[in-house]
Amino acid sequence: MALQTWLLYMLAATGLSVSPGPNSLLALSHGALYGRRMALFTLAGGALGFTVVIGLSMFGIGALLQAASSWLTALKWVGGAYLVWLGVQLWRAPPIQLLATPGCARAQPAGLARQGFLAAATNPKGILFFAAFLPHFMDPARGLWLQFAIMAGTFVLIEMAIEWLLASLAQRVAAWLARVGRGFNRSCAAVFVAMGVLLPTRG
Repeated sequence: MALQTWLLYMLAATGLSVSPGPNSLLALSHGALYGRRMALFTLAGGALGFTVVIGLSMFGIGALLQAASSWLTALKWVGGAYLVWLGVQLWRAPPIQLLATPGCARAQPAGLARQGFLAAATNPKGILFFAAFLPHFMDPARGLWLQFAIMAGTFVLIEMAIEWLLASLAQRVAAWLARVGRGFNRSCAAVFVAMGVLLPTRG
């Protein structure tokens, strides 16, 4: 992957990680309920889940490109439209609410890790989302495994860093989101729409 492409991917991945989603809400909840150290198990499970989803998406796309490389252009435009649609949905979404869950005193590392993994891996929109996002940065002429390692590693590191920050500042962030949640959602929605419009036209 060219350095310029990787930097653009890193910027886009950061915008996506900041946007509200099941794992960011889980990191907030577990940080508030169990503390940031225990929330690390949640983050580790989520990292594994994201790696699995990214792998399924990339290698599915790779198999399609082996059949016909011209599919990449079509995937970029369909993916761009999907990102715009996600932005519209996020614009309309209500603010994130941090809700306590019962049984927090009985939390175990394995249970937290399982929740993090399932939040990332079983989200029905996960594979579809990455299938829309990743083609904009894939190079059919380069090895798929290396691209997978770079893209998955970059996204997971960024996602974990942001979720760790959310878990560490859970109470403050939750109170802030309660005040400005709708505006925050709309700012993140603008990121999705911008990526959906600009990425397919990228040289």
